[in-house]
Amino acid sequence: MTPLVSAFELELPRDYQVIGEPVDMAGVHHMLKQPGGRYQFQWWALGLVEARPYGAVGDSKQGKKGADKGVDGIITFLERGESRLVMQQIIVQVKSGHVEAGDIRELSGTVEAKQAAMGVFITLQEPSKPMLEAAHVGRYYHSAYSGQAHPKIQILTIEQLLSGQAKVDMPHTRKATFKAAPTEKEQLEIDQVGLW
Repeated sequence: MTPLVSAFELELPRDYQVIGEPVDMAGVHHMLKQPGGRYQFQWWALGLVEARPYGAVGDSKQGKKGADKGVDGIITFLERGESRLVMQQIIVQVKSGHVEAGDIRELSGTVEAKQAAMGVFITLQEPSKPMLEAAHVGRYYHSAYSGQAHPKIQILTIEQLLSGQAKVDMPHTRKATFKAAPTEKEQLEIDQVGLW
């Protein structure tokens, strides 16, 4: 997310459009056919959920190629801790090929091993019934900030993300994926709580 987008809380496609990136499934399939298309697809898909590519350095939007150990991207957000706000992580995996229930179990294991708050699985294909069952095993992340429960493992399709039918179900606290000053509203909230 650029500073301009975050400062004015703009949303795609309501407030602006990006030229040169897929806007429909035909564009997605065209991207995948290009040299390096699978890596471009992965980084582009991470942008749909405002995740930072795993291994990115500084403000880079590009991660590292190679073995990612089950992590393609990270979304971070602020959560209420015992005495101050703490950063939590959501692990994001992106798959453009064949997917199955084992992929969801693998993501769940990665979330546990890395002590992340949640995991999001982004897929080009529609998830199978066994995949959905593996994701919905009754585990939730309970936000101390909002008091709400959010599915620990979530499956989102590219088609859902492009159409705006789905987004990451996460606490409505400040996303902290990229460095940015708090908005005026958030700063007032932080000052009132006294936890910054």
